[in-house]
Amino acid sequence: MKRCIALDLDCAETCAYAAAMMARDSQYARAICALCAKVCEECGTECAKHEAQHCQECARACQECAQVCRAMA
Repeated sequence: MKRCIALDLDCAETCAYAAAMMARDSQYARAICALCAKVCEECGTECAKHEAQHCQECARACQECAQVCRAMA
């Protein structure tokens, strides 16, 4: 569970950073979105291992975010 929480925090911070970079049309936004997709995918995979409803919801949200970020990259 410790890894899951750490990935949740990494994912949230990476998503916020990616959103900020896109909002200001940064030249690095695509690269950050690619990283964000990777972090979200890993977070979703980890969360999916846990049976708790909030973990399953997190896993779905992370996988969806990874798809969107991949499309942006």
